[in-house]
Amino acid sequence: MQSPAIIIDRVTKDIPLGQRVVHALRGVSLTIASGEVVAIVGPSGSGKTTLLGLLGGLDSPTSGRIILNGIDITHLSEGRMAGIRNRQIGFVFQSFNLIPTLTALENVALPIQFGRGPNAMRRATDLLCAIGLEDRLGHKPSQLSGGEQQRVAIARALANDPAIILADEPTGNLDSANGARIMHQLLDLRTTLGKTVILVTHDPAIATQADRTVQLRDGLVVDEGLSEPTILHAAAR
Repeated sequence: MQSPAIIIDRVTKDIPLGQRVVHALRGVSLTIASGEVVAIVGPSGSGKTTLLGLLGGLDSPTSGRIILNGIDITHLSEGRMAGIRNRQIGFVFQSFNLIPTLTALENVALPIQFGRGPNAMRRATDLLCAIGLEDRLGHKPSQLSGGEQQRVAIARALANDPAIILADEPTGNLDSANGARIMHQLLDLRTTLGKTVILVTHDPAIATQADRTVQLRDGLVVDEGLSEPTILHAAAR
């Protein structure tokens, strides 16, 4: 196994809900290697999205530790965590989360500009061209198909060249052909760019494309192991 990109050490997350407390995570421990693609699966309410949010520093665990590329992010200030998110983590969401008033090019360039990176428009153009959207640069999200919007979201996630990509149900709003195409592109991030990819999915056919599948139930890891490959690449072409 390569050096770990992520160490999750006995992480718990309690969420107050009215008069009771929901134990969303109950002592999760995982190690994810650099360049590994890991699918997190489980029924609704199992803690999948909660865990992904903690990995992205969008929330803090109740107890335990999370270490990203050697940095313990468990108790970082929001300012420091925002800097790490901008430099080291790319997010891909089920609902795309593109800004509707901006073009595809502007959506991808925005995080580069926020991070004060150079040549934002040139890099955004290169990223969109690399995923086959060179003729959609000036289109706004409403003018793009669902599959095209998700490809823009992937380009945006790569804008600042992060080491880690977190994807929450990235194919959930797409038909099977577009879902396969998006999964193929996520896998290519590992193959061509060496990215670590962690994705949450409810689709077993998608999960089998990962190097490893981690199954959560009731906030606990109940199974993890190598995925059995399923060929989706024909649909992705």
